[in-house]
Amino acid sequence: MKIRCWGARGSIPVSGADYVAYGGDTTCIEIRTQDDDIIIVDAGSGIRRLGGLLLREKRDQIYMVFTHAHWDHILGFPFFKPAYRKGTSIQMFGCPQAQESIQEMISRTMEAPYFPVNFQDLQADISYHEACEGSFSIKSVAVESIPLSHPNNGYGYKFIENGRSFVFLTDNELGFQHPGGLAVQDYARFARGADFLIHDAEFTPKEYRQTRTWGHSVYTEALQLALEAKVKTFGIFHHNQERSDASLDDLVKDCRRIIAEEGECMEALALSQDTEIQL
Repeated sequence: MKIRCWGARGSIPVSGADYVAYGGDTTCIEIRTQDDDIIIVDAGSGIRRLGGLLLREKRDQIYMVFTHAHWDHILGFPFFKPAYRKGTSIQMFGCPQAQESIQEMISRTMEAPYFPVNFQDLQADISYHEACEGSFSIKSVAVESIPLSHPNNGYGYKFIENGRSFVFLTDNELGFQHPGGLAVQDYARFARGADFLIHDAEFTPKEYRQTRTWGHSVYTEALQLALEAKVKTFGIFHHNQERSDASLDDLVKDCRRIIAEEGECMEALALSQDTEIQL
């Protein structure tokens, strides 16, 4: 299982000299399975670049999993070029939350007067699968879900293949339990022993004094969760729109310092929009 990040920024895409190393695109993760099947998690602005790659590779079978309906996780879908190509099959998985269906959640990104092309004009064959709780499979990958602690709800996922596991918990506030969310211990149990954990780590402790209840975690709390869960690699994710490359480097250094002081050998990194991890 290979994991590629195409967007790690939170809330809104950014650009400029301060964001070169880690990038400015919002959430989009690609999983390549042992059989070279393609699973995409969320359709933030990073999915535009991924779509270009899939066209060049002439890929026509795509699976998409959605964590939730907030704008930064779906705004890239109208710019996902494979959806405009006849012969492409896209199977979508997720929980509609406040929407009536997954189709409604995604089609709203192309509603008039906000977008000039109608969702109904897409040429791909798109099918929908509700995956609100429990587990399901996408070809060789077993997928488990867990409710996120986040305004308007959402779901995190564990992807398992050949005994290797990848846990993705974006937009998850560990310092405040939102309606429908779970306790920190539940997320630690869910991530226990994972080969790779990506977790929301948008804020510093100082920033969190003003942003508590906004649905995102302090990086040190996400790190403590990773340590408690005994994961092998911990990835900082959903970077604040103001977080510069230098500031993210500082967060990673601090995480590595804490890990060393705890006597652990866990790896820590901040996801960039070009990160690749092979499990």
